[in-house]
Amino acid sequence: MSWSELPLHGGRVPQHLLKRMKSIAEAVVELMILEFGPEKFVERMANPFWFQGLNNVIGMDWDSSGSTTVVLGILKELSWKKDLGFLVLGGKGRRMLRIKEESERAAEILSIDPEFVATASKRSARMDSAFLQDGYEIYIHSLLVAEGALTVVQQGMNEELKLARRYQLTSKNEPWRDPHEAVLGKKGSALDLSSPKSAKAAEVIAELANERPKKIVSMLRALKAKKTLTGAALPLYRPVRPTPQLEASLRKLHEFGPRSKEELLLAPGAGPKVLRALALISHLVYQQEPSFEDPANLPLNPFAYAYAVGGKDGVPYPYDLKTADEVIEVLRNIIEEAKMGSKERLHALKGLRSLVERLRARELE
Repeated sequence: MSWSELPLHGGRVPQHLLKRMKSIAEAVVELMILEFGPEKFVERMANPFWFQGLNNVIGMDWDSSGSTTVVLGILKELSWKKDLGFLVLGGKGRRMLRIKEESERAAEILSIDPEFVATASKRSARMDSAFLQDGYEIYIHSLLVAEGALTVVQQGMNEELKLARRYQLTSKNEPWRDPHEAVLGKKGSALDLSSPKSAKAAEVIAELANERPKKIVSMLRALKAKKTLTGAALPLYRPVRPTPQLEASLRKLHEFGPRSKEELLLAPGAGPKVLRALALISHLVYQQEPSFEDPANLPLNPFAYAYAVGGKDGVPYPYDLKTADEVIEVLRNIIEEAKMGSKERLHALKGLRSLVERLRARELE
C-alpha cells in the first residue's frame, strides 16, 4: 500500500471516451439509486472507496487530479438531467460561486432547507482552507444533496509539489470534531485546528476572537520580539505579522463575536492568516498547542478495485470501447427490467450484492 498522490493532470478526456463514461456512470448510479435510494447514495459518495470505485468503473485514471473533476462533473450533469432524488452543486473554479443560486433551486426540487445547504457549504470551505492549513488551495468545492443527506467533496492543489488532495466530508459528522470521512493525498505537515487534538487550542482561539483587535496585535508584536518558537511548527505560522489588513480582519471577527468554536466556521474575518495568528497566541501565550499532524489518512491501492473497461491512460489496460458499449447495454437492460418490477432480476441484483459483500469480508480477514 502507498499514499495516493493525485498528480495534477491537465487536458481533457477525449469525447468518445467521455460519452461512454457518462453512459456507464448513468447506468451504475441508477442501479445504486434503485437498490439503496438517493439518501444512501449521497452518504456513500462521502466514502473514498465508493467514490474511487465509481471512478474506476467508468474508466478514469485512478491517480489523476482529474478523477474528482470528471466524476463530479458527470454526476452533476446527470443529477440535473434526470429525477434521481439528489443533486450536485458547485464544482471547479467559478462553478464554486454558484452554490447559493443552485441551493435555492435544489430546495424547490428536493424540498430541502437552502439555508442548511448554504451553511454546510460555508463551513466545509472554511474548514479546509483556514482551519486546516496544509499547503493545498481549494479549487473544487461540490455538494451532493438529497432529502436527509449531504456530502461535500473538495479538492486542493499544491502548485509547488504539483499534487492535488481530495477532502470528503458528510453532514453525519459533527462539524468541529473529526469532520472528514477521508483526506486523500500525500502525507505532509499541517496546522489542523479541526483535529480533536486541537480542542483546547480551539477553545482559546474562540475566546481570543472576542478580544479587542489592538490587544491581539500587541500580543503578536510581543511574540515576534521574543522569537521563542522553533522547530517544525515554525513554517506553519509564517507569515504572521501585525498589518493593517490583519487588524481589519480581526475587527470583523470581533464585531461578529463568535460565541463558540462552531461559530468561528461562519465568522467573517476568520481567514487563514487570522487563525494562524490566534493559534500562535494560543500556543505560546496560553500554552495550548494545536495539532500539527497532517490528517491525510487514506492509503490506497488502486488495483484493489475492479476495472470494468480499462483506464483512460492505459492503466491497468487501455480503455476497451467494445466492452464499454456491452457494459452500457447490459446495465440499461437491467435497469429497464428492474423498473418494470422483474422480481427475478431484483433477486439477482440482491444476490450479486451479497456475493460482493462476502468477497470483501474475505479480503479483509
